[in-house]
Amino acid sequence: MIDKIEVFTQSSIRIKSDVGTIYVDPFKIKEDFHDADYVLITHSHYDHFSVEDIRKVVKESTILVAPESMIDDARELSREVKEVVAVQPGDDKKISGLELETIPAYNTLKPFHPRRAEWVGYILKLEGKRIYIAGDTGATNEAKEVQCDIAIVPVGGTYTMDAKRAADLINTIRPEFAIPTHYGSIVGKQSDGKTFAGMVKDPVKVVEKIQYFEK
Repeated sequence: MIDKIEVFTQSSIRIKSDVGTIYVDPFKIKEDFHDADYVLITHSHYDHFSVEDIRKVVKESTILVAPESMIDDARELSREVKEVVAVQPGDDKKISGLELETIPAYNTLKPFHPRRAEWVGYILKLEGKRIYIAGDTGATNEAKEVQCDIAIVPVGGTYTMDAKRAADLINTIRPEFAIPTHYGSIVGKQSDGKTFAGMVKDPVKVVEKIQYFEK
């Protein structure tokens, strides 16, 4: 499953699975792919909810999933997709074949992602694996309780966990694989992925996936 996960810029993710092609927070997409069966949005900030980039990946049969708190913004795309589905933190649901859970995503030490916004990370249940896509979050109590096989976590600091806090989280939840995101473009250094990897303890394997760094 780890080989089916791509990270473009920032936290822009594509996963090709047996239930379809899934994008999370598409951003700075360089091609018109139009191959998304699902597009999942974690929150409303411009580098995570980019209408311009969503339009490069959706097709008529795409299902767009977004937090309830920003669903009116997501519905701007309702004529270009099959369906727009709202989620809230703590959901556990199946959306047209895709099984997912939502985990609250918020800052405890910073003001940028308040808990009251009810933004989310996702756990996707794909091909027998649980894939945690944390979104923009700190090392919250809810994040520390996640059980997953693959964890995709922000490490760039400023708006999210930095490399050390992200490594501490991974060392707590102990997935098989960890993929760092949210560094090397808007925030964080290109070296943050390696810094994170150096602090993650065995047996967790860190895989760097970001394809495009942009300043």
